[in-house]
Amino acid sequence: MLTIGDKAPDFALPDETGQLFKLSKHKGTLVAVYFYPKDDTSGCTAEAKDFSCLSEAFQAAGVQVVGISPDSSQSHQKFKMKYELAVTLVADVEKAAATAFGVWVEKSMYGKKYMGVERSTFLVDKAGKIAQVWRKVKVAGHAEAVLEAVNALKA
Repeated sequence: MLTIGDKAPDFALPDETGQLFKLSKHKGTLVAVYFYPKDDTSGCTAEAKDFSCLSEAFQAAGVQVVGISPDSSQSHQKFKMKYELAVTLVADVEKAAATAFGVWVEKSMYGKKYMGVERSTFLVDKAGKIAQVWRKVKVAGHAEAVLEAVNALKA
């Protein structure tokens, strides 16, 4: 399990436009990597909208926000356009990044067990190390908490 101070696993995955997003190319920049289960579902939509509403504040703080789910680039593109989202969305169809970050986990709903994404966020510092971790995220107030952590880190 990744903890503060660990090197963030690198990944190179297509974004909503099909362009490759490679975490290591953003060294020297703070990156908020948030994992979410599925495009266009209530909690995931609320989270993406919250990060988007704060996009100017994240940009002003020098932070790149990237959302990752197992959905395709095409799904991300529709999702982003539908809600006018201002964050980069990355397609982890093979669940490689989710596995590397330890968020592809066994879940349970109504007594049935299945594999899925545990809603989590990782703040990656300019050196490519984990600066903050949020696991089992509750959407309400989460984007604000990430922004507060960024501001505390920069203070």
